Amino acid sequence: MGRIFGTDGVRGVAGRELTAQLAMELAMAAVPVLADRAGRPQRPGRPVAVIGRDSRASGDFLEAAVVAGLASAGVDVLRLGVIPTPGVAYLTGALQADFGVVLSASHNPASDNGIKFFGPGGVKLPDETEDEIEALLRATPPDKTRVQDAAAEPVAFGRVTDAYSKHEVYLDHLLATLPVAADGRPPLQGLRVVVDCAHGAAYSIGPRALRRAGAEVIAIGAAPDGENINAGVGSTHLDAVAAAVAEHGADAGLAFDGDADRCLAVDADGAPLDGDQILTVLASQLKRSGQLAGDAVVVTVMSNLGFHDAMRDAGITVVQTPVGDKYVYAAMRDGGYVLGGEQSGHIIQMGHATTGDGVLTGLHLLAAVNSSGVPVSAAAKAMTRYPQVLINVRGDKVRAMADPALERAVSAAEVAVGTKGRVLLRPSGTEPAIRVMVEARESELAERVAAQLAEAVRLAMA
Repeated sequence: MGRIFGTDGVRGVAGRELTAQLAMELAMAAVPVLADRAGRPQRPGRPVAVIGRDSRASGDFLEAAVVAGLASAGVDVLRLGVIPTPGVAYLTGALQADFGVVLSASHNPASDNGIKFFGPGGVKLPDETEDEIEALLRATPPDKTRVQDAAAEPVAFGRVTDAYSKHEVYLDHLLATLPVAADGRPPLQGLRVVVDCAHGAAYSIGPRALRRAGAEVIAIGAAPDGENINAGVGSTHLDAVAAAVAEHGADAGLAFDGDADRCLAVDADGAPLDGDQILTVLASQLKRSGQLAGDAVVVTVMSNLGFHDAMRDAGITVVQTPVGDKYVYAAMRDGGYVLGGEQSGHIIQMGHATTGDGVLTGLHLLAAVNSSGVPVSAAAKAMTRYPQVLINVRGDKVRAMADPALERAVSAAEVAVGTKGRVLLRPSGTEPAIRVMVEARESELAERVAAQLAEAVRLAMA
């Protein structure tokens, strides 16, 4: 068995790779690592964990399994129910919990689910900590039902409490991050906005936050039934929000993914804004106001070359990391930076959050354009996107990456796009696939080179 932790927790098809037994055992293995208070300020009582989930039907039985594992190991559990992943991260810190747990597979289909952990303060775990948990999981004796020796010390079981009211604490936090207008007007007043909640975790909090910030809101993808999460809606299907913007004559549209840690947007004409374009707007505004620490922004290697050009023109330094928001966070923490993110719309505003927060991102994007008095389309033009082609090739990624023929194909692709383009080949951290990315000044060149490289990957997997 390979490493079960991917780039964003443990994922798999619910009931198949991700079973109730694995969920319970993973929770139990996490307790000695995450609830170890050595070196931390001592607090009386049992360790405390918060747990939240998205709207997948499998979240019910997986939540029950994780809660059972935690409580049986002596941890008090605060159950948050359906709430955005960044809400769990924020409340882990705000409620001074020892750690947090999220059940979600983000933008994946409803059949999938996942488990990820936040450490104290609501930060994602470094690889080393995940490795500790995994080592304990593998070392646990297989007989989990053995009867405790009557002479042994009694187990101190944890208590389980429903804490759904804490959603309001998170919502209040989101709104408190927005700038206050000199005349006291709500920051989004005058905007008509469509918000696509992907039938996911933000189906309630997303529209409520935008309305309380002053916007007129039309919500779509806001009726989860356990099976429809991300199904034709959300940040991976921008056609839905674009159509609704046109239908309602809205000024802009926002689209979250299933667990609402990402946000993408469309302008009044339905033209999409990806994470790079949103970061361009936010970074430029922070620099103008003198709030962009180090005059720098942190992104992954997937960011578009056009973003790099825009940042250079604005006098902003770009710091690059591997793909994965936890690597972006680590670079921001280590460098003291306040803004970073990914092209996918996973954007971290360090002064307000420890992880990507789609609702927070949407609020700040709209507040920035509303305060400047320009439409979203004008703000998006601050960055010109290079044509970029992304192809996922499924198969044996380990075998393919070891093939010398594939290495030669990558070198040939780099020659083809020249100095004004870029080629990136990356094994997925969450599924058996290799991501092929090609950028070039001409879309035809990018498409041709990407297709050739994808075929080379398929041959290497054969």
